[in-house]
Amino acid sequence: MKFGYQTNTWGGVVGHPAGVTSIKDLFYLTPGSDQEALRDIAAAGYQGVELFDGNLMAYQGREDEFRSFLTAGNLSLIAVYSGANFIYDDVLEDEFWRLEQVAQIGQTFGAEFLVLGGGAKRHGGPREDDDTKLAQGLDRAAELAQRYGLTALYHPHLGTLVEGPEALERVMSQCTIGLCPDTAHLAAGGNDLPHLIRTYAARIPYIHLKGLSRDPFGFVPLDEDPEMAAIWQALQDVHFDGWITVELDSHADPKGAAARSLAWLQARTTISAD
Repeated sequence: MKFGYQTNTWGGVVGHPAGVTSIKDLFYLTPGSDQEALRDIAAAGYQGVELFDGNLMAYQGREDEFRSFLTAGNLSLIAVYSGANFIYDDVLEDEFWRLEQVAQIGQTFGAEFLVLGGGAKRHGGPREDDDTKLAQGLDRAAELAQRYGLTALYHPHLGTLVEGPEALERVMSQCTIGLCPDTAHLAAGGNDLPHLIRTYAARIPYIHLKGLSRDPFGFVPLDEDPEMAAIWQALQDVHFDGWITVELDSHADPKGAAARSLAWLQARTTISAD
C-alpha cells in the first residue's frame, strides 16, 4: 500500500466563482496554498497527493510550476477530484465539457484516478430516474477518463443523492464504474464500512480514509476514530494493496494532523507485515 493526502485540509473547499454564472466552470477549489500543502504533506512522509479539479486547472499554461512542487516533495499526483451533477439534462454537455478539461490536465500531471463526488440532490427530493441518470453519467465519465489514461471512480458523499446503503446499491447496480469510498461520509450516512469494503472489494482500487467523530459530529485524524481499526481490518481481509489517501476537510494544525494519521497507518502496516 501507498499513502497519500488530500490538500483540502489547507483551506477547506469552495466553488470556483465563475461557476456561479456558468456551470461549465463549476470546479472545486481549496483556497489555501498548494505549495504549502504539498510541502507539508511531503514533510509528514506521504508519497502522493490528491487535489481538487479547480486547483489543478489553475496551472494551465504554467504546468512546470506545479510539477516543481511535486518534484520538490518527491510526490505523485494520485487523483483529481471533481463533481458528478449528471441528473440535469440541460447542463449535461457543459458538465462533460468540464470533466474533459479535468481529465486532460490530470493526464498532464500523471494522475491515476478521476474521483467523481456525490451526485446532485434536488430541493424536492430525488425523482424516480435520478439513480439511473447518475449511474449512466458515471459510466460515461469513466469512458471519458479512460481516453486520457485515468480510471474514474465514484465517491458518495453526505448531502448528495447517495448517502445510505440502499441508495449506494441502487446506483452501483446500474453501472460498472469503480468505487472510491470516503469512510467518514459513508459511515455517517448509515453504512457499515467493513461490510461495504468486503462487498465492493473488487470495485475499490483506491480509498479515502477519513476519521469520524459521531458525538460531537465532525471529521478527525485517523487516530481519533474508534471505528477505524475495523475498517483497516476489512482492508486487510480483502488484501487491498492500492493507494490510500487520508482526507480531513479542515483542522487547526493541518501538518500535525497529517503526521498523526500517517503514524497510525504506519504502525498498522508494520503489524500487518509481521
